[in-house]
Amino acid sequence: MMAFHEQRFPLRLSLTASGGPVRQTDIVNLSNGREARNRRWCDSRRRYDAGSGLRSVEDLYAVLAFFEARSGQLHGFRFRDPLDFASAPPGQATSALDQRIGIGDGVTRVFPLTKTYGDAAASHARRIEKPVEGTVRVSVDGSVVDEAVAQCDPVAGLVTFAEGAAPPMGAVIRAGFEFDVPVRFDTDRIEVNLEAFRAGRIPAIPLIEVKP
Repeated sequence: MMAFHEQRFPLRLSLTASGGPVRQTDIVNLSNGREARNRRWCDSRRRYDAGSGLRSVEDLYAVLAFFEARSGQLHGFRFRDPLDFASAPPGQATSALDQRIGIGDGVTRVFPLTKTYGDAAASHARRIEKPVEGTVRVSVDGSVVDEAVAQCDPVAGLVTFAEGAAPPMGAVIRAGFEFDVPVRFDTDRIEVNLEAFRAGRIPAIPLIEVKP
């Protein structure tokens, strides 16, 4: 049965991975020389290659063991993006004020984690479904709230306020966090090349983002 395993791809191997967001856009060239562009996907989908950083036999075996435990492409897992893994920009510490995740109405108690990318021209809100447990901090109108008041489910990325503690009307709810990307292997084959004693490489380990 297909499932998602709440296991992270070995961190030391993900730090040298390459890849990032992919989008699909249809472009039609018109007779007047202009273009008509249509966005096929509402959200981007991330792709990675985690094979470039493998060197030792221990690393090779760690990947093989992880691949077998996931049954190849069958089961999804967590992967840390080497660049984009937190609510704050690279080099900055996360804080409970980093990302706006909702506006209170006095009734709603559950808010999904999101991360917004943008500039003066446009912005895009990305749903964060796999936060790292223990890293989520929440604030309401600039005041950090205790974990007993607002807790985050690390499996679904939902912040839930305690009964009777729903944020008041118009209150801005923000959060800071680290997160993983839900992915699966994009191949059912791992090919190992041993170049020398106790050293080697796997030419490619393609990964693709999934909805858990």
